[in-house]
Amino acid sequence: MTFEEKLYKEAKSVGAGLDGTALCRFATYYNMLITYNTHMNLTAITEEDEVIVKHFADSLCILGKIQVKEGAKVLDVGTGAGFPGIPLLIARPDLKLTLLDGLNKRLVFLSDVLEKLSLEAEIVHSRAEESGHNPKYREKFDLVTSRAVARQSVLCEYCLPYTKKGGLFVAMKGPKGQEELSESEKGIKLLGGEIREVAEYTLSDESARTLIITEKVSPTPGKYPRHNSQIKSKPL
Repeated sequence: MTFEEKLYKEAKSVGAGLDGTALCRFATYYNMLITYNTHMNLTAITEEDEVIVKHFADSLCILGKIQVKEGAKVLDVGTGAGFPGIPLLIARPDLKLTLLDGLNKRLVFLSDVLEKLSLEAEIVHSRAEESGHNPKYREKFDLVTSRAVARQSVLCEYCLPYTKKGGLFVAMKGPKGQEELSESEKGIKLLGGEIREVAEYTLSDESARTLIITEKVSPTPGKYPRHNSQIKSKPL
């Protein structure tokens, strides 16, 4: 099968449909990821089939698990090489995407990707706990996502301050998602969140994944997020 055929099949298996334009954009994204990765540390996964499953299809699982409204404002915290933000935007160009990361060279790569794909997104070079106090971003997003950034007890303090009331924070986790959730429930409640669903699924390569879906039900108290050292040393 071609790259496009394999990706179409994998995306469909996780509940995400891709048209021809999206498939071509994913192929370009893959080629750029591999090219840039020769001189940047973007990903340890480079083999075509693995990238399709572990990065692209995994990122698209969000669209198969929750309904994301037309034109939703989406924030990808600690986006790294663009996962899950870029795949979500390729599949849903109507989304108003913001990509946030503390390492500028990654954002330069993502800027090049967006230009090549003729897609638009806001790129923010900042630490999550800093921009979480910025009125431009605080409690402004319908959907906040994060993948492979931190344990849930830490991640919720990074992400829930950005989530608007009624919006969702979706943490993308591996097989120990339930374990991480149990140690973060107090913090989630304190930050104004309420667990809506824990969705467990398995990718086609048998990798176990967990989506922790949290709804923002009340405003986050103004003192959060705290300084990064406090967040990590004394999780809520």
